[in-house]
Amino acid sequence: MGLLNRTMTTNKSIQTLIKPSDASAWIACHRRAWLDKHQPASYEPDAFNQLLSDLGLEHEAAVLAQLENQYPVSHATSFEHTQALIQQGIPIIYQGRLRDECQGLVGYPDFLIRHESGQYQPADAKLSLSENKKSIQIQLGIYRRLLNNGLPAMVFLGDGRVALLGDEVESLVDEFITGLRALLDLQHQPPVRYSHSKCRICPYEAHCRPEFEAREDISLLYGIHGKAADYLTEAGISTISQLATSTIEAVPDVPYLKGNKRKHRAILQAKSFLSGKIYPLNKAILPEGTWIHFDIEDNPLTPTRERHVYLWGFLLPAYARDDFDYVWTDDETRDYEGWLGFLQKIEVYRALYPSLVLAHYSNHEKATIRKYAERYAMENHATVAWLLGQDSPLFDIQNPILDCLVLPLQGYGLKDICKHPGLVNFQWENQGSGSQWSVVQFNHFRSETNLLEKQKLKTEILGYNRDDVIATRNLELWLRRLFC
Repeated sequence: MGLLNRTMTTNKSIQTLIKPSDASAWIACHRRAWLDKHQPASYEPDAFNQLLSDLGLEHEAAVLAQLENQYPVSHATSFEHTQALIQQGIPIIYQGRLRDECQGLVGYPDFLIRHESGQYQPADAKLSLSENKKSIQIQLGIYRRLLNNGLPAMVFLGDGRVALLGDEVESLVDEFITGLRALLDLQHQPPVRYSHSKCRICPYEAHCRPEFEAREDISLLYGIHGKAADYLTEAGISTISQLATSTIEAVPDVPYLKGNKRKHRAILQAKSFLSGKIYPLNKAILPEGTWIHFDIEDNPLTPTRERHVYLWGFLLPAYARDDFDYVWTDDETRDYEGWLGFLQKIEVYRALYPSLVLAHYSNHEKATIRKYAERYAMENHATVAWLLGQDSPLFDIQNPILDCLVLPLQGYGLKDICKHPGLVNFQWENQGSGSQWSVVQFNHFRSETNLLEKQKLKTEILGYNRDDVIATRNLELWLRRLFC
């Protein structure tokens, strides 16, 4: 066999080997895992995922530096070099490369750490706070298979803990390997259902979506889980049009779609999807009082992984752009100061507006206040107790949306509703902004040393949060017009 043919055969062999990194795609979507192997898409990670990648590399570098302070470390450059370093008994091998073509596996652990027995333990640095994520367990479990010595794998987690993974992950690894091999043997891409949360961030969304739409896949509808769609198809309801013309009695009780209320909503959701119409379920009742619109921006990527609210934003009467108010903190070291600043704002608003309604969208704001109260042991603080008590001024405006309306949407997020030209039709000044965008900008703010650039980033984040609370105000007005 010529050199070129041997090289091509070797490359093809490596491509067909199962990699630990295949686990993430397999867990997310079987079609994505199949496409990754058969017709991979070329795509660039978005800014948020790039930030996660950069922080992951920083974490890995920090672990490497810590290990280098304690042991000799050698950097592997190939599969053969890794085996040579193992034979030499090097204490720590960085970026080792392992392959077993008989098992059909290949892996690239961050570290191989020599155990007192003389065998090696695989180890990875992970930003995650938990070793219980399936993708982590599969990844480290495959490294254990490749080393085949029974030693537990190690995970250097984002909060500084070092976790061990042993034989308890074996069944999950078996399931992954068996499932992925069967998947890769398919000649055609596997059938899948649409998932709004997963598909819209998938690099194959443009590839798959035309098929979903062409067959009027009922999983395109808000509130229709993929498994429910499978059961409905078995019962003879396989398209959105069929569901839209069904009666409640004709729709069977299936997992994730039980009871007349859910069935009625599913039928109306199908009608709304096809017609673009709004279907009211009940009359929305909005609390009386003086409304202040409230929204937070928080950073989950702190060194301790405790979420830091860097911006508590408010829109006050008379609800113009200049009526935007806020509490800002530059970094997590001033977290407590920001929390106290938030409570002080609330006390001022309460004094100014005895019938205060603090309106927000989704449960995130209330849940965050509860976590902060626990973090600083302030559950009994008078203002905190009022915010979280029976007579709380907090009002989640998402609730009347979900309880009272069926909308021609696949997601019921604030931007889904407000940006829709047939609904609220409010547009953010920065069209590319969002919660993940805000986290990226804030992390750039934290690391920026140029004061002018730093101020520019802060201004952009404040502008985004101001638009969020103005959007919530516009949503309130739209609801009032709809139900007046």
